[in-house]
Amino acid sequence: MTADVQTGPAHTAPSRTATRWHDVCGLDDLMPERGACALIEGVQVAIFRTFDGELFALSNYDPFSGAYVIARGILGTRGGVPTVASPMFKDVFDLRTGQALDDADVALRSFEVRLTPQDRVEVALS
Repeated sequence: MTADVQTGPAHTAPSRTATRWHDVCGLDDLMPERGACALIEGVQVAIFRTFDGELFALSNYDPFSGAYVIARGILGTRGGVPTVASPMFKDVFDLRTGQALDDADVALRSFEVRLTPQDRVEVALS
């Protein structure tokens, strides 16, 4: 099986032509500075809430270890950039873009995330 650095192991995905928002959880269900994982249309998405209330969503697949563990990562910052460090080998990714900070050739897939007026967290697959 081959692996796609953006999404994880190769799989057949449905054709996506429009942004589809998916209700994931309530804002209070996300602990600040901790990740949570949601399975959306067969894709594992790691969702993070920072102390200042920002929301981020990245692929849960760690391309360096081959494990679905990014949601269990350690949040921090590097040079003002919000980051998550994989719990496996401590590789660090930009929470905003998914870019690995120490390897320009590797990036996690990032997803749009929003908060509804009812304090529900939604993630978009497009």
